[in-house]
Amino acid sequence: MITKTVDVKELVEMIAKNARQASRGLATLPPSVKDGALLKMADALEAEAEKIKAENALDIEAGKQNGLSSALLDRLLLDDKRIKGMADGLREIAALPDPVGEITGMKKRPNGMMVGKMRVPLGVIGIIYESRPNVTADTSALCLKSGNAVILRGGSEAIHSNRVIAKILSTVAEGAGIPENAIQLVPVTDREAVKELLKLDKYIDVIIPRGGYELIRFVAEKSTIPVIKHDKGVCHVYVDKDANIKMAEDISFNSKVQRPGVCNAMETLLVHEAIAAKFLPGMIAKFNDAGVEIRGCEKTCAIVSGLVEATEADWDEEYHDLVLSVRVVEDFDEAVDHLADHGSGHTETIVTESYHTAHKFLNCVDSSAVMVNVSTRFNDGGQFGLGAEMGISTQKLHVRGPMGLNELTSLKFIVYGDGQIRE
Repeated sequence: MITKTVDVKELVEMIAKNARQASRGLATLPPSVKDGALLKMADALEAEAEKIKAENALDIEAGKQNGLSSALLDRLLLDDKRIKGMADGLREIAALPDPVGEITGMKKRPNGMMVGKMRVPLGVIGIIYESRPNVTADTSALCLKSGNAVILRGGSEAIHSNRVIAKILSTVAEGAGIPENAIQLVPVTDREAVKELLKLDKYIDVIIPRGGYELIRFVAEKSTIPVIKHDKGVCHVYVDKDANIKMAEDISFNSKVQRPGVCNAMETLLVHEAIAAKFLPGMIAKFNDAGVEIRGCEKTCAIVSGLVEATEADWDEEYHDLVLSVRVVEDFDEAVDHLADHGSGHTETIVTESYHTAHKFLNCVDSSAVMVNVSTRFNDGGQFGLGAEMGISTQKLHVRGPMGLNELTSLKFIVYGDGQIRE
């Protein structure tokens, strides 16, 4: 009798083999076929909205029973607006230029050879992610357009939502001329499936984990496949001494409150001490009205009474909730030092009216996105014009920041000759 572990192993290996086979045909499909499939997939998501919402309701109910926070439940929720957003994202990706086959840098060598580079798909991409079921649609579309087969392994908390979305997308894609098994979802929640997936470097070219610290660490330690990490988002807003108070309030509030459960939400607010007494009382009152728990440093607590005192651990925490750490810093240099010590390399924003300070911040801060006078919530593939994203890479190789179509490809050298031989 086959054990459960053996069943999972065989299942995952079969999925990976099928993906490798599909990737060969997908890599050479003309843009018109891929774009046509994406448009039909978008229409299908909207047509099947009631079915998607029904399956999503099962995940929401299970999440409530398992004690998920309101912010995490929000990440999980699919309503008509979000389903339309998924469909619109597919249409935006279809409208983008196809990067596959682009030839650049052709140069003639002294012997007459022409040497250049061609953009090509990575091959088979495995993505391991938590919570947000819209990731299933976004990543499937990006991989299809960039000529990659994709293996989706979502979290158990979104299993019903992920299954129905993946089924709709794969069925429609195959009917529109996309190779069978180009889009596959690992249908089981057994963690053993992840362990087995991470061993299959024979078939899978890259693994992209999106989620909390424990998931990222587990994947990085266990994978024999190259990993592009989409690590936690400990994002900051720094309110400089030359900030416009109203602008700083609006940006800080939006960065924390608009969707606190996502990776580009602010987790720590840094405030220059020269402006802190003027800025913090009104800002914290606004946060309190929105239900945000403030954990303040000693200086913050001296300015606004009744706050929870921040611990050292708070500066490294990704809350995924209406909780915010606040620290008053002595100057610009102390703010930048704090970002270097506690930032996760995701998103950092400065609010200032000083051109010099703004550009100093851009030069000094090392992160996937460094921003001036905008909310951290804008570090997003859709907002950056990529259509959608595979996630936001917080490492430096092979890509950094939101991963769109170009980031899901590589380059190979191509050479044209007319009989040259090496002497």
